[in-house]
Amino acid sequence: MERTVLSIRGFEIHGGALDRAEQEALVAELREILRVAPLVQPETPRGQKMSVRMSAAGRFGWVSDRRGYRYETCHPGTGQPWPAIPERLLTLWHALIGAARHPECCLINWYGDGARMGMHRDADEADFAQPVLSVSLGDDGLFRMGNETRGGKTESVWLRSGDVVVMGGKARLCHHGVDRIRFGSSTLLANGGRINLTLRVVT
Repeated sequence: MERTVLSIRGFEIHGGALDRAEQEALVAELREILRVAPLVQPETPRGQKMSVRMSAAGRFGWVSDRRGYRYETCHPGTGQPWPAIPERLLTLWHALIGAARHPECCLINWYGDGARMGMHRDADEADFAQPVLSVSLGDDGLFRMGNETRGGKTESVWLRSGDVVVMGGKARLCHHGVDRIRFGSSTLLANGGRINLTLRVVT
């Protein structure tokens, strides 16, 4: 797989950062994580069900319900601590970021046919100097990048399986989202769909 690096609005896009073998190995590790911390369908504080399903690994997981958006140390369904972040993701983090701090959360988002993620900012963390690293697995996703404030001109790019995005610097607090996926565009996941992993420092 050809590797490329593209910068759009400060979003650093590493195309083909993970080859097929690395993607397959990571998916196998994610299956083990999801056996312990199964995917849940969160709802917004207004009671609307999100179209993505979520889980997490690490010290913290991000949750959303009628009580609001926040990080928790235990799975909302099982009450158990989140599984550890796979070592290969920690290696990827330090290879692309070189930050002294380890990520404390790996959010796992699963997109089925028709799922999307509205424009939002990752702003529930304490240290915005620490970047967010995003890994795409499975079907192509149309990633939209905006501004620190809502509205205004945006730009979009198709993210493919194995692509990695680093959101740091001026992009750290910019709005971004996934408008749609090309369901069935990848053979990585047996039943189709897209997995997005986001690593971040929480405290």
